[in-house]
Amino acid sequence: MANFHRITGSGDHRVIALHGWFGSAAGWGSLPDYLDGSRFTYAFMDLRGYGGSRDSTGGYTVEEVAGDVLALADELGWSDFSLVGHSMSGKFVQRVLVDAPQRVRRLIGISPVPAGAFPFDDDSWGLFSGAPDSRENRYAIIDFTTGNRLTPTFVNAVTQHSLDHSSRDAFAAYLLAWAKSDFADQVKGSEAAVKLIVGEHDPALGAATMEQMIMPSYPNAELEVLPNAGHYSMFETPVALATSIEGFLSR
Repeated sequence: MANFHRITGSGDHRVIALHGWFGSAAGWGSLPDYLDGSRFTYAFMDLRGYGGSRDSTGGYTVEEVAGDVLALADELGWSDFSLVGHSMSGKFVQRVLVDAPQRVRRLIGISPVPAGAFPFDDDSWGLFSGAPDSRENRYAIIDFTTGNRLTPTFVNAVTQHSLDHSSRDAFAAYLLAWAKSDFADQVKGSEAAVKLIVGEHDPALGAATMEQMIMPSYPNAELEVLPNAGHYSMFETPVALATSIEGFLSR
């Protein structure tokens, strides 16, 4: 049985969207309100351990997520599709591209994690590895990755969404999947159509990280930096994000 998912739109261009570490299929802010359902059909999928798939257990690995994406596409009858991945799922959609390149039309990473292992320093790793058991750590990560500039009401809301929509064990295991796994050699030189969208206020997964760790692997990749956004552009600048996504998918 395929992972729980939410369908938006009924257009001919099919898109599977995967949420970030703190998100869920219901955690895309108002972005779905501004998508063009006449041209696109979006399937917002819950990873195992999240949202409607919270009771689905597994290994919580990169390869498992990619397999779940392909299983969902098969259940929906989608022979080909585009992919959108936020944050940790920016890594996971790259794995789908490795496993089934002939099925992927276009790939978009929103503040995406690279295919290689992420270079944490000791203090940062302590902050992130403590997040499964600490609301304060989760809050601090969200605040930091949005530039320490947004109202605490927003940061608290994203923190609470994470606590309410993911299991502790899945949340902890996915950290190892997105931070430590490394298949960078398998994406190097891919001719896929790839767009990277980042916020100007994201200190961890901003333009510099894209230019150093992702774009060299994809000769056809392009990068867009969204003004007035950090790591959560689906909340911070949803109209600009929708415009960027569909402009690229429409080519």
